[in-house]
Amino acid sequence: MSLLTDAGDLAIERNLKEFLPVLLVALSAASLPRIFAPLRQVPYTLLLLVVGLGLALVEVRLIDLSPGMILLIFLPPILFEAAWKMKWPDLWRELVPSSLFAIGSVPVSIVGIGWALHHWMQVSWTTALLTGACLAATDSASVLGVFREVGAGKRLTTLLEGESLFNDGAAVVAFSVLLEQAIDPQPIDLSTTLLQFLLVSAIGLGVGCAIGTAVALLTQRYDLGWVEQSLSLVTAYGAYLLSEDLGGSGVIAVVAAGLVIGNLSLVSGTCPQKRPTMIEFWEFVIFLVNSIVFLLLGDQVLFPYFLEHIDTSLVAIAAVLASRAVAIFGFSAISGLVTRNPIPWATQTVLWWVGLRGSVAIALALSLPDIIGDRQQIISNSFGVVLFTLLVQGLTTKPLLDALNLLEDEQIHTDYLELLAQRSALNQVLTHLQQSDRQAIVSPQEHQRELDAVKAKLEQVNETLRNLQTTHPQIEAFMRQQHQAKLLEIESAAYSAFVQEGWIKKAPPLVVPQALQPPEFNSGS
Repeated sequence: MSLLTDAGDLAIERNLKEFLPVLLVALSAASLPRIFAPLRQVPYTLLLLVVGLGLALVEVRLIDLSPGMILLIFLPPILFEAAWKMKWPDLWRELVPSSLFAIGSVPVSIVGIGWALHHWMQVSWTTALLTGACLAATDSASVLGVFREVGAGKRLTTLLEGESLFNDGAAVVAFSVLLEQAIDPQPIDLSTTLLQFLLVSAIGLGVGCAIGTAVALLTQRYDLGWVEQSLSLVTAYGAYLLSEDLGGSGVIAVVAAGLVIGNLSLVSGTCPQKRPTMIEFWEFVIFLVNSIVFLLLGDQVLFPYFLEHIDTSLVAIAAVLASRAVAIFGFSAISGLVTRNPIPWATQTVLWWVGLRGSVAIALALSLPDIIGDRQQIISNSFGVVLFTLLVQGLTTKPLLDALNLLEDEQIHTDYLELLAQRSALNQVLTHLQQSDRQAIVSPQEHQRELDAVKAKLEQVNETLRNLQTTHPQIEAFMRQQHQAKLLEIESAAYSAFVQEGWIKKAPPLVVPQALQPPEFNSGS
């Protein structure tokens, strides 16, 4: 028994010694863009790829993770975070186009990329289709960060979030089917395959909804931020593992659980001020996961092999862009016919260009078992595509949004809020000057000059605000929305104080939203 215990301790020690350098290098490299100003425009994921590749060049292999562990470790938090942040009303509004983009683009990408690699580069169908399945998964995280920074339109953001949410799940399921077929080829019966897919999806959906509902109710009962954070992380992995053990889709279970928890907390009166804390917690989790995943991809690439087969990567890049163009522009047309709410051409163009590949695609490629003979080729192709999407598409997203005039209203909102902040600051300065009249430490003439200067500047700011309101009447609706959000925050803060003091067990339903409804809505109820 002691020998077994010693062997186990040695294995744990060895794994820790392998993992800690990965963590150290990943977090150090990922933090560089925030520390050094010249690197702030460089996505940290791109920097991690380069660092990983540099380590591979000097033949430093950080860690040997079992391929089967890759998906288990990295997929649940990535999928859960995206689902948890998705608001159901926003998703419902764009459900048709988001579903078409996500579910439709996966087979289009797999077939398009697979056909191009097989037809032009003589890659075997198995390798070509597996490459297509890996690269069918999009990554919206980097782009959404840019969207938030520059203030992209809400519909564009919702479409991209909704597509990525469903796309990742569909891509992982398709990858699993193709991988199983590659390992153990069997005659394909479409009806049997479809029934099996529906059963697997139903089990995953049921498990995810059940766990999500239970955890959401539990977090409402205790109303403690750290409890919600801990349980959300447990939910991500627990839903995945339980669904897989029951023969369902762990991916669908995680997405369903994330959607349920994230949206039940919005409608049940759970305090919204806890949501920023949860967002920060999950942003760090995703930052940690992405740091490790992107570093591992660079570290796993055999650079001489990559250079030797760079033409294959270039074909894969072209196929990724072409297949996404077919999916986005084609399904946008179908969505417009179905919903009678067409997607503008400029929005379609941005959606096509921002289809970056990232952590999910990398995790799928790295999860390939060694018995897949062309594993290194698939990893190499994935590296080439991810590098291109981050370096070219990621860095040109902001200029593209600007060129297509998709930032106009958002810039006006930003300017208006800055003017409001200036007015508030000037009013405070003016109040201070007026109250300190008798205690002024400067001469009366200088004090009067300061008063006149501040009043003149305040009038100038007010005049600019009036001009903006006149030329851009949509500002009124925007400010009303901001004002109502502030009122909801105040109401929620009051409930949170009562819960924390122990006066009530959980926050009651929010009443401000109903009170703020126009009279005709309230009278009709």
